[in-house]
Amino acid sequence: MSGGCSIRALWILNNQETVIFSRRFSVVEKRWKLACKRENEKSSEEIQGNDGSSLLPTDAEISNAFSERKKREGSARGYGIRVTQSAEGSDSWVDDPITRHIISLYISKEDEECQYLLWPLVLHIKGQYYILVLPLVEPQHLKAYERMCKRSDCGNCIGVEESLSSLLFDLPCITGAFMVAHAIGDVVTGEVVEPEVVVSVTPSVGGLLDSLTGSIGIPSISARAKPVAAPVAGSTTSGIAVMGSNSSEAPRISSRPADKDALQTFISSSMPFGTPLDLNLSNILAIKLSGFSSSDMPPADVKQPAWKPYLYKGKQKILFTVHETVYAAMYDRDEIPDTITISGQVNCRAELEGLPDVSFPLTGLNTCHIEVLSFHPCAQVSEQGADKQAMMFSPPLGNFVLMRYQAFCSLTPPVKGFYQLSMVSEDEGAFLFKLRLMEGYKAPLNMDFCTVTMPFPRRRVVSFDGNPSIGTVLTTDHSVEWKIITTGRGITGKSIEATFPGTIRFAPRPVQRISSLSSSVYGSLIEDDSDIEPESSTNTNLEDYLLEKMIKDLSPVDLEEPFCSQAYDYAKVSFKIMGGTLSGMSIDPKSVTIYPSVKAPVDLSSQVVCGDYILWNTLGKCPLAILPKEGRSG
Repeated sequence: MSGGCSIRALWILNNQETVIFSRRFSVVEKRWKLACKRENEKSSEEIQGNDGSSLLPTDAEISNAFSERKKREGSARGYGIRVTQSAEGSDSWVDDPITRHIISLYISKEDEECQYLLWPLVLHIKGQYYILVLPLVEPQHLKAYERMCKRSDCGNCIGVEESLSSLLFDLPCITGAFMVAHAIGDVVTGEVVEPEVVVSVTPSVGGLLDSLTGSIGIPSISARAKPVAAPVAGSTTSGIAVMGSNSSEAPRISSRPADKDALQTFISSSMPFGTPLDLNLSNILAIKLSGFSSSDMPPADVKQPAWKPYLYKGKQKILFTVHETVYAAMYDRDEIPDTITISGQVNCRAELEGLPDVSFPLTGLNTCHIEVLSFHPCAQVSEQGADKQAMMFSPPLGNFVLMRYQAFCSLTPPVKGFYQLSMVSEDEGAFLFKLRLMEGYKAPLNMDFCTVTMPFPRRRVVSFDGNPSIGTVLTTDHSVEWKIITTGRGITGKSIEATFPGTIRFAPRPVQRISSLSSSVYGSLIEDDSDIEPESSTNTNLEDYLLEKMIKDLSPVDLEEPFCSQAYDYAKVSFKIMGGTLSGMSIDPKSVTIYPSVKAPVDLSSQVVCGDYILWNTLGKCPLAILPKEGRSG
């Protein structure tokens, strides 16, 4: 059973902890009952609740168990670590942060006094919904987790025979359950995001016409009309989208809020009998709308994969986009090193007739400082070495993520320098920016835009005075935004220095100032070393407490900016770089081969955007992670 993924049941709860949708798969449940019967016959340790009666709880039982766990664990996700509030048998007693995402519930039957454990339940929170997915595991895995919940020691100790990490490593169904939960979350909220594939409009083997027709979603003039995935976005050499879409927004499939019929249709089509096959909503909608015709049938000697229900017909081409998101914490302090990491993915759109295989080598992985690699199910990767891997894949329809990776920046930070702000009085501050942009970067890398924002979530800006060396400044009630480079005026092949001195005045503070969020909400957790527990702390529901405080005392910004304790601790940078990547990840179009051989142009584009790119105030407080000393045993 552990070799694949089968789903026993799934539930969707609203923010009132009421089940609004559920689905049980009787075929998978029969397999679970037989497995429990075999396990009980050969073991003296009987699995509770598995006596041949209905094992899956009712919606009301799930709702009650989820509410009880939320009270017991402090929130929907729980503590994740063992604290004084943790009770033996609970998830936090296991002392592993993964228990915030893979949870257990104690089910109390209405007509019985005993409880039984339901595990593993994958918890995914999307919008106002809680999605619970129960995959099929072996009974001995459930027994192992029950023992961990009652173990006196905590954490994944060295030398301990059983640990949660090693247990989950043997359960690939957990990964499948997470994929199901995320797909259900997208459907129920109506938010389905298509990977962005940017088309270079520069003349190539395919020509300018192919790029333009692809950018507006026309596969070719001779292609048969079929509902395909969202159209690719086009870009010029300067990085301006042909379609005029906002660079910070990914293409979306808009749909109405999912109802029960829509969910039933998606679940029945994507995982018949509880086995996930194709979780791509675009394919499912296309099949539902158009069905199949005789021309869609593949050759008799070729097996058609589930992720390609239709065969493409038209002008053939392959589009790759390497999309990277950079995260940085810039301190400009001798005692604190700057950190910069990259999360990347290779998006693909292969418009190829038939069911061909596409292959290309991945080289220079060590040079790119690639830390983690994962691939689409359609891909096969041969391990030839740490620095070189060969990839072959049978591409699905539309845009898809071929691979994801984590890496370190192989170049200097695209924006570096310092930010200082000093409060000369309670309501007035003086600040200074000194930045260098794209230092050491050469063409074709170009910065499309760059903006620096100073957030002041707890203070209202009254007046501002300052003249930057480059760019323009906009102010709002709670921020100052410095537009260094605007779209259409990007820089290529050169670096620039930007300085911005100024002063800012705030409205006077209210006479009564409430205590900070961190001390008011989490104060009880700081007392974990004390022998005396606070009164009624075991029943504290952190999320309800946060909501109550937000309504009564706190402004919403206290929850949006939890690290902004002094209201002037950092500045945020946002930018977009076209023409290359920061990790060095790339694909050589000339090395891409197609079998059976066909003449199809290969287009490659790259872009870098930023996630949390933070300039910490060198004159203020800042958080940092302490790295372990080398040679120190843990």
